[in-house]
Amino acid sequence: MKKRYFVLSLTCILLSVPVVICPVCSFAGQPEAIKLDPPRMERGKTLMESLNTRRSSRSFSGKDIPIAVLSDLMWAAFGVNRPDTGLRTAPSAMNLQEIDLYVAMKSGLYLFDHKTNTLEPVLPEDIRELTGVQDFTQIAPVNLIFVADFSRMRSDKDSKIFYSAVDTGFISQNVYLFCASEGLSTVVLGWVKKPELKKAMGLREEQEIILTQPVGYPAE
Repeated sequence: MKKRYFVLSLTCILLSVPVVICPVCSFAGQPEAIKLDPPRMERGKTLMESLNTRRSSRSFSGKDIPIAVLSDLMWAAFGVNRPDTGLRTAPSAMNLQEIDLYVAMKSGLYLFDHKTNTLEPVLPEDIRELTGVQDFTQIAPVNLIFVADFSRMRSDKDSKIFYSAVDTGFISQNVYLFCASEGLSTVVLGWVKKPELKKAMGLREEQEIILTQPVGYPAE
């Protein structure tokens, strides 16, 4: 009788204790959030040197990009360079900051959170093959996906399309210059099966894919 009472009491205690589930582990295979490092301001070539070597390259190796380099890449692309105001490394029409930067890697799909300087997990699947029709998108370790959230924009559809494309261009050029400074390969891709990619990413109707941009070390 005592034994039965002990088991019953233990069960009640266990059931009464709240279970804490890690948000990045709540789904099987869900990748963990990636906390990025602060940008290293002392690194890299001069602006003029980077402009001189900036180019599009479709030559990629599958070599992983170290977290320190990935951190600097994301900050250069669209990170916060004025913490007191939250303003960023690329301009944005009317400061709407409608462009979200997604990162497709072997470990899954992530969303860059500029406020916390973190890559937040979105999907556990490797969807790099959907980021462009060329085979090298599956080789490049990092594929950036520029997504415009039209719900943040207060204008007609034509203006939304125009300004989101311009703002994407600003961010993309930041990526180009960082890659030139770091010795990385990159190229902007418009040849993307956007409906398939949008569905795989689980985007809302008012979110639109503008471009993609693979990044990686050049093939040896």
